[in-house]
Amino acid sequence: MAELKELRNRIDAIKSTQKITSAMKMIAAARLRKVQILVDKNKEYSDNLRKSALRVVTELEREENDKKIRYIRPLLLRQKSNPQNYLIYVLSSDRGLCGDYNTSIIKKASKRINQLLTTGKHIEVRCIGKKAYEALRRYFSHQNLLIKLQTSNDKKLSYAAQAENLTKLLIQQFENNEFDVCEFVYSDFISALTHTFECEQLCPLVLNTEHLSAEKLQNIGYAGNAGYEYLPDKMTVLTEILPILFSDNIFKVVVNADAAEHSVRMTSMDNATRNAQKMISELTLKYNSLRQSAITTELIEIIAGADAV
Repeated sequence: MAELKELRNRIDAIKSTQKITSAMKMIAAARLRKVQILVDKNKEYSDNLRKSALRVVTELEREENDKKIRYIRPLLLRQKSNPQNYLIYVLSSDRGLCGDYNTSIIKKASKRINQLLTTGKHIEVRCIGKKAYEALRRYFSHQNLLIKLQTSNDKKLSYAAQAENLTKLLIQQFENNEFDVCEFVYSDFISALTHTFECEQLCPLVLNTEHLSAEKLQNIGYAGNAGYEYLPDKMTVLTEILPILFSDNIFKVVVNADAAEHSVRMTSMDNATRNAQKMISELTLKYNSLRQSAITTELIEIIAGADAV
């Protein structure tokens, strides 16, 4: 009977856990739907914004080649030939129960940090999310590495406000020569079941035409048969559009990272709920079997006692 009571208590405990994991799954699914809408809406805007900046840069390069002149690039496009100071942002979650999400982010960040350390670069790491902060501090405790937990970027703010605050901070620091290159390690959301872990340079901006075919590159300055005109001039347009593109890139990173976190947590909690149901079924079967055996034993004892009388 003691074993039956232990099994009954265990089944009740697993049922309570199952209710929690099921609720967490629904919460993650609801949050994912909201963020996924932002990801989908931002994609077309982001692509068009990047194409616009790339178009201006390409036409300026052609103008430089044709007229044998050289334009001074805006600050956000100035790449140093041998950058030494790197600022790395690592986006993770504050909580666990999201599968391999944090582990994969930490591995990606650690790999990149080790690459830079072996080449003698100076690195500062800022973590948005406690899990990455705690793990990286532990992994690199023997290194003279500055690792901070980013607190100014309050996750209670809207995604647009988070991106705006971070954009202002990074542009100010870049203007003050506090870093040469800023990279973001994050999870890029593709679908509810698919995401990749990326390390992407966001500052200075990288605008190249390597992914364009020769035909698209030739016609980049035209919309059909009509060409583009720039007022007041190309350089002014480029100078104005780059901060918007930079802010959009940060917004895209923040939103994709959050969407990936919610999708992984939803999947993990769904698996946990299924596993709990499987355990409940197995334990219930075992409980019923033991209970039936106990009843049969009692009946045999009663019958044997009656026969003795």
